[in-house]
Amino acid sequence: MSENIIDQRVFDLYEEYCHGRIDRREFLGRAGALTIGGVSALYMAQALLPRYAEAQTISFTDERIKGLYVEYASPGGSSGTMRGYLVQPDGNGPFPSVLVIHENRGLNPYVEDVARRAAVAGFLTLAPDGLFPVGGYPGNDDDGRALQKSLDPGKLRQDMVNSAKYLKTHGLSNGKLGVTGFCWGGGTTNFLAVTLGSDVNAGAPFYGAAPASADVVKISAPLQIHFAENDERINAMWPEFEIALKANDVNYQVHSYPGTRHGFHNNSTPRYDESAAELAWERTINFFREHLS
Repeated sequence: MSENIIDQRVFDLYEEYCHGRIDRREFLGRAGALTIGGVSALYMAQALLPRYAEAQTISFTDERIKGLYVEYASPGGSSGTMRGYLVQPDGNGPFPSVLVIHENRGLNPYVEDVARRAAVAGFLTLAPDGLFPVGGYPGNDDDGRALQKSLDPGKLRQDMVNSAKYLKTHGLSNGKLGVTGFCWGGGTTNFLAVTLGSDVNAGAPFYGAAPASADVVKISAPLQIHFAENDERINAMWPEFEIALKANDVNYQVHSYPGTRHGFHNNSTPRYDESAAELAWERTINFFREHLS
């Protein structure tokens, strides 16, 4: 179903559901109680749920890449061990490296596909699964969201710190690290830019929460920041974030994509905006090529 025939009230409910403020039952129930054109809006709500099999753009067996799941130490994290999806471009390397950080539901098939897209573009890519200490992504976003919410936020972020360090020092890496992520992963991209300082060489957060203004002084990496036009909660953070970036002479670019909603890069739901997603990804790849080669 095209996004332009989905009522805005249903999108608003989906935002609450995606960010864990209501569960799937309440999302579908409240949507079903809406009447649009004399018909229940339940079918609109169901159309917004992800369809990962239809959204795959690069196969696991694509000959241009080699992907495998790896485990590595993660001291101070949720369990002391982490697992991620490591994707190597064709060739012997070394390669510039990119960490791809998932949303608030673990390493789902969309994020794995993004990792393959980055690898096809020439980057050694790691997509960590923050849910690995509790069994890994469970195969559906509802359970994934609940599992991620159950984790200690500080330990989960430490797992992302350790994932970044693992990738940067990997034998196939050229030592240059880029970080990108979506929603929770976008906010974590900003967090890593603060926490790791000069160890991050470029960051490209997608609709992610801004760091505390007082912490922006710690950012060394150039940032390319992507926003959806219709994303009130995240966009409200931008004016203060921009003031801090300017005050601390951080090299940054910012792009807002007209007519888009939070999650516009995710091609598994009708929030996906093909032209905006392709432009944002092209910009991200070119940005990483500029700063990581």
